Amino acid sequence: MSLADYYTIDAAGLRISANQASDFAKTVAGDFNPLHDPDNRRFCVPGDLLFTAVLQHYGVSQRMQFRFAGMVGPDLVLQLQEASCDACELRDIAGKTYLHVRRDGEVTRDSQLIERLARDYVAFSGHNFPHILVPLMRDQGVMINVDRPMVVYESMAFELERLDIPALELRLADSKLNVEGKRGEVLLTFEFLDGKEVFGTGCKRLLLSGLRPYDQDSMDGLVTSYLASRDNYRPPGTD
Repeated sequence: MSLADYYTIDAAGLRISANQASDFAKTVAGDFNPLHDPDNRRFCVPGDLLFTAVLQHYGVSQRMQFRFAGMVGPDLVLQLQEASCDACELRDIAGKTYLHVRRDGEVTRDSQLIERLARDYVAFSGHNFPHILVPLMRDQGVMINVDRPMVVYESMAFELERLDIPALELRLADSKLNVEGKRGEVLLTFEFLDGKEVFGTGCKRLLLSGLRPYDQDSMDGLVTSYLASRDNYRPPGTD
């Protein structure tokens, strides 16, 4: 499926159904956070899907910043500003803002490059748990509430030296967890590669809340449940 199949843009604005969001999270991002299950009462659209829709609508700029301001529910209509704006916001019809976007530098609307960049970043971002977050929490001796895990995607930004990119790969450059009481801030820095050449860098920021002392058995149970959801998932149309 094309990435454009996971959202709808019409005269009213951007709209994402629960099934589109859930299929994107699981199929494209490999993200099995239960918050993206359509029947979850706290359901929300993945931030990476909003990121993808913005890239495909506005194009990729050399420097872009995304700051999330609220959780988007299913079928919420978000208004899209003019494509020429350097500071854009996704708002609902009541004026509530859900995403702030800033961009500058050269812009490309190369659909193949945008698709590659979005898919590669989303695949990287969707695997933050358990691969990156669990070792960070274990090293700091803290963990999220396994009964009601809360990890908030706060922001991301990237900067590219150039936009003529024949090949593209992302790799993690560094990861840090800063703990203050029951709250934590995770900073993930990453690099864009063309072969062995680094042509861009980025950073993703996550916020953790309800931290408590690390317990291996509890964390093992959360990871086992998460991986079981991943292993039991069957994409639409494969049954």
